[in-house]
Amino acid sequence: MTSATRMGVLALLWGSGFLWIKISLQQGLTPGWITFVRCLLGAAVLLALAYGAGQRLPRDRTTWRRLAVAAFFCNALPFLLFSVGEQTVDSGVAGVLNATTPLWALLIGLGTGTDRPLHPARLGGLVLGFAGVLLIFAPWSAGSGLMSLGALALLGASASYAVAFAYMARRLTGRGTAPLALSAAQLFTATGLSVPALATGGSAGVTWAGVLAVVVLGVFATGLTFHLNYRMIAEEGPTSAATVGYLLPVVSVALGALVLDEPLSARVVTGMAVVLVGVALTRWTTGAAAAAGGGAAVKEAASTAGAADAAPEARGTGRPRVVSAPAAGEETGAPC
Repeated sequence: MTSATRMGVLALLWGSGFLWIKISLQQGLTPGWITFVRCLLGAAVLLALAYGAGQRLPRDRTTWRRLAVAAFFCNALPFLLFSVGEQTVDSGVAGVLNATTPLWALLIGLGTGTDRPLHPARLGGLVLGFAGVLLIFAPWSAGSGLMSLGALALLGASASYAVAFAYMARRLTGRGTAPLALSAAQLFTATGLSVPALATGGSAGVTWAGVLAVVVLGVFATGLTFHLNYRMIAEEGPTSAATVGYLLPVVSVALGALVLDEPLSARVVTGMAVVLVGVALTRWTTGAAAAAGGGAAVKEAASTAGAADAAPEARGTGRPRVVSAPAAGEETGAPC
């Protein structure tokens, strides 16, 4: 499989997750059940892959305690929030808002003092990214739904990913546990954490189409996508894998329009483009900043993707460059 083909398959599988969530909801499944089954099936796939690769789950209590925190913020909570959000918001829009995770991550890094200085390009990217979100929801229009429960849930899910990535980079990655096993253990833990959400509503009217949709969501759009992403990181480096993150909103918007007949307005498409440009600018470094912080940025992106040893140290070249950091779901390599 060529690099372009693998990237296309990964983007299609990963970006289709929002479509499968919407179909599951339309066919009678509740957000709680979608979250639980998605975690359960994704964990089963990763456990099988880890076993086949000879990777063993962590055994120390400290790692499992940390996995519980990561599983909550990276899987159980955002999976639930995306399902809640898509009850009232189109799947394509959900995919676009998923791409705002790096913007939240930058705000968290600046707030905690762990991110590098905010030079003009990155500040412009931050402002531009959130301006794109405003453009999508158009608060100046009547009934825009900007402050609806669904919209806030989707933004909360993206912010939750950012919290998880910051925590995982500090507490989980680069500590000796093989990446497949670590992610399998994380989704296994998330399955347990999502059990209470099952009490939020019944699923008596579930159709076979809903069952099929959530199975595809768990097996392919969660478990298998991690495996493909991990392979891409290991074989081609984190930069190629990170590129997929910029394709996910495009895939989600296209599938929503083609399969679910969701409106594809010029405002939403423009807002998506603005968000992606903003995200790209927030990853920009220049000259000395690249020399001082670029290597750490790339190493962190690779290590939090579960493949720290796969990425070489970045070296400053004295010229502007873009440091590609994984977009939503890619900073950890886990099926977030």
